Amino acid sequence: MLDILVYEERQQTGAGEAGPCLEYLLQHKILETLCTLGKAEYPPGMRQQVFQFFSKLLAQVQHPLLHYLNVHRPVQKLLRLGGTVPGSQTEKEEVQFTTVLCSKIQQDPALLTYILEGKKMVSRKKSSREPSTLPREAANIPDKDDPHSKAPDRSSGGAQALSPQPPAEMEEPGGGAADSNLITSLMGLCKSKKGRVALKAQENLLLLVSVASQAAATYLVQSSPCCPAVAEHLCQLYQALPTFLDPADIAALEGISWRLPSAPSDEAAFPGKEALAAFLGWFDYCDHLIMEAHMVVADALAKAVAEKLFVEILQPHLLHVSEQSVLTSTALLTAMLRQLRSPALLREAVAFLLGTEPQPAAPDDGPRTLCAHLIGHCDHLSDEISITTLRLFEELLQKPHERIIRSLVLGHLEGRHYVARGSPEPESYEDTVDLEEDPYFTDGFLDSSFQPSAKHPPAPLTNLDGKTAVTEIVNSFLCLVPEEAKTSAFLEETGYDTYVHDAYGLFQECSSRVAPWGWPLGPTPLDPHEPERPFFEGHFLRMLFDRMSRILEQPYSLNLQVTSVLSRLALFPHPLIHEYLLDPYINLAPGCRSLFSVLVRVIGDLMQRIQRVPQFPGKLLLVRKQLMGQVPGEQLDHQTLLQGVVVLEEFCKELAAIAFVKFPPHGPHLHLSPPREGHV
Repeated sequence: MLDILVYEERQQTGAGEAGPCLEYLLQHKILETLCTLGKAEYPPGMRQQVFQFFSKLLAQVQHPLLHYLNVHRPVQKLLRLGGTVPGSQTEKEEVQFTTVLCSKIQQDPALLTYILEGKKMVSRKKSSREPSTLPREAANIPDKDDPHSKAPDRSSGGAQALSPQPPAEMEEPGGGAADSNLITSLMGLCKSKKGRVALKAQENLLLLVSVASQAAATYLVQSSPCCPAVAEHLCQLYQALPTFLDPADIAALEGISWRLPSAPSDEAAFPGKEALAAFLGWFDYCDHLIMEAHMVVADALAKAVAEKLFVEILQPHLLHVSEQSVLTSTALLTAMLRQLRSPALLREAVAFLLGTEPQPAAPDDGPRTLCAHLIGHCDHLSDEISITTLRLFEELLQKPHERIIRSLVLGHLEGRHYVARGSPEPESYEDTVDLEEDPYFTDGFLDSSFQPSAKHPPAPLTNLDGKTAVTEIVNSFLCLVPEEAKTSAFLEETGYDTYVHDAYGLFQECSSRVAPWGWPLGPTPLDPHEPERPFFEGHFLRMLFDRMSRILEQPYSLNLQVTSVLSRLALFPHPLIHEYLLDPYINLAPGCRSLFSVLVRVIGDLMQRIQRVPQFPGKLLLVRKQLMGQVPGEQLDHQTLLQGVVVLEEFCKELAAIAFVKFPPHGPHLHLSPPREGHV
């Protein structure tokens, strides 16, 4: 039968005309009969054959068929047969059928509303038909209620089978608009245990949501279950996860792709591995859907995911009193952020995490927002929760959304209230005091009788001798740790050059990410007559500075994560961040502290502790070798202190390298030759 129809079409001379064989097929409702036989599975295996025939018919016959009533009706019946029974024997044929339908919709988006209509929606649309959306051959179609009427230039047989809209009689008693249609059929196939079937169904759904027509996209959002169904399946997969998952296990599966959602076989097995892989794979698919979909569909789907998953499910877990719940949900949110690429979903995630308050928080504000609670988790009694939440913020800082850095840091630095007013600025660094006489300890004293040293011009462009600026900044960090507390010089591949190389790549990546935000090249000049105002660095920086001040008392892994977040912040090419985090000579207002002033106080504390540790240099070198895996690990006295000193030395070198690549002394970074360690 199919061969006859294809041959007849090739012999047709008039474009768009239906031949007698096709008219016979439509007039005698042969497709309806086939659909009935397929539903009844009579003879056995008939359903599979019917799906195959419909797929080939719609794909090979070029004449538009889906606007014919006697094609539309059996197509709808077949869709109700498919995708509803998990593990169906006809899944392969069902997904081929939906592939043909989605490709037809891609070619003609006007078909979307026609195919997606449920049984009860049809009668509502009958009164508001839009013939202009139909193909030309369906525009002059006789009323199907008059079997003897004729369309212009058509034979009477073909005219009887045509109708621009499915009629109200198609409505069945007890049927609902939510009954199976193309969307629900595709969603059912997406859940198939057969990997190829599920992948093809996901590709078909992706094809469907990327329709270019504004009207079709709007219909898909407002009158179909597409967005709620996708988000609901994501929530079901999340709720199927074990109550507790190790953050390390979650991190091991963060590279999962929706095209390969199964867990890697080379990874160690753990309870919930397959469920976690399924969840992360579907989240990656949602993100890809939002990225590729029409803007109307993308926004609606992003809001559905944010509301159903983030707000209704994830937020209660993040605020739960159970440490296991907090730990698992935070690690999962970090994994999702790492996979997230679509701007619409990123916008929703940022709004979920940071809230909608435009004003910076005050020092005494309680944790009113989710962000404030998460910042509090970074200073949690549980070191594991602190590390996991710090990783979340580190991942968040790498996302291309300006509100993140502005809400966490820049909103508090604007106005430069951390700088003392009324003090003259020196013409060069030579006018400032040496570090040995440096009064940076004043930030910790209640009686701030010491006056901080005068600061240099913060932007290298304002200094005629740019090399001097880089020299002073880099040397300030490299010389901060005293020689008796340094051990990297005794080992290979721990020098400053490696940090410069790494910092250069990270800085280039960060600069390209923030380039569209139009940040200024230098800070706004201060008005010397403006009165000083109270300065609050914000809850985020305050937490990081507090953590940094306890580096000699905290576990090694926690110190690594704190310094990693601070390094990410220091890489941002904003003049206020340059000044506040990387300027050792900043003229701090009374009671204020900067990153450098915190480090100076830590060094002062270290010098006192060194005196109480016998054989300090030898033990420190042994601990560094242990951390590098060069000698077997063994428990030592003062091990936390010694590990903290190693992290402190490396962090100072990392900050020096970041300052070096951010302040080019003579043009592009590529022409810089890094200085030897301890020298510039």
